[in-house]
Amino acid sequence: MPLLFIFTLLLPWIPGFLCRVTTTEEFALLEGRSLTVPCHYDPQYASYVKYWCRGKMREFCSSLARTDDTHSASPAEDKLSILDDPVHQVFTVTMNDLKEEESGWYMCGVEIGSMWTADVVAFTNIKVIHGLSVVKSQLIGEEGSSITAECLYSKRFRQSEKKWCRSGDWSSCLLTDSEGSYDDASVAISDDRTGAFTVTLKKLQMRDTGWYWCSAGQTQAAVQVLVTPRASTTAASVTASSQDGAHPPSPKPFTKESWHTRNHILESLLVCASLVILVGLIILVRKFWEMHKQNPTLRQVNEMKARLNEYSGDVGDLQNTAVVFLNRNSQDVHMC
Repeated sequence: MPLLFIFTLLLPWIPGFLCRVTTTEEFALLEGRSLTVPCHYDPQYASYVKYWCRGKMREFCSSLARTDDTHSASPAEDKLSILDDPVHQVFTVTMNDLKEEESGWYMCGVEIGSMWTADVVAFTNIKVIHGLSVVKSQLIGEEGSSITAECLYSKRFRQSEKKWCRSGDWSSCLLTDSEGSYDDASVAISDDRTGAFTVTLKKLQMRDTGWYWCSAGQTQAAVQVLVTPRASTTAASVTASSQDGAHPPSPKPFTKESWHTRNHILESLLVCASLVILVGLIILVRKFWEMHKQNPTLRQVNEMKARLNEYSGDVGDLQNTAVVFLNRNSQDVHMC
């Protein structure tokens, strides 16, 4: 408990760089709309005064709102309001009906109130744009269903004529009437005259796929429309194709069992090939052996030639040389 008490007493003297306030670095929105900026702070600042000012430097920041201001803040009605939530350690600043000239740097600040420690602050850049934008730049719908494009415009376009056109085809543009609406069997346009108009494409068809743009004044914003086939139609076409045999059945997935089966087949083929080669070698050796046995006469002649060669060294001339006559019919050997 003493340590906690001492720490509480020292909190106001902790340098600002050890504590912090955070917020979103940048905001961009259309002119005439509202913006709420959250500024988060550390728990020790729950009881401190928070403020909102315009500028990029602490020393030259023009104060716009403070939490200790006695004026009752109403975010929905006031041009600028600030509210603190100590439980969740966040204070919010709401700016309504923003104009382009209000673009710039702003600052969330916690007033420390000490000559030794600077205020803890965080900066954000707000960009107010004059023009047109879309909530979703790509819309996907199933054939036969409906989709809605939401187009947002700045304040000065509130009384302007709104259009919905197919990109590349100016003759396809559909315009709102004096009441800010248009409606037919396939398209409905509705302008709320406060900053948004919606375009609903009804009973989508595959040919509706493509690029479109919504327009206010001379400004356009692109929207891509993708139409997918109806689920029931797709299922029926797949079934019909399978029955007609137009598409071959999909291959079976490769599994561990199929891998073992293939290995077993390869091993069997290798064993069979080895057996065939072995049998072939045995037959070839047997054939050579039989050929050798079928010509004994040639074997006898070779043996006699070998014996004569042994005695040829002791004989000086050819008078005593033995002559061998071979009778092919009787296969008998005669020596002279």
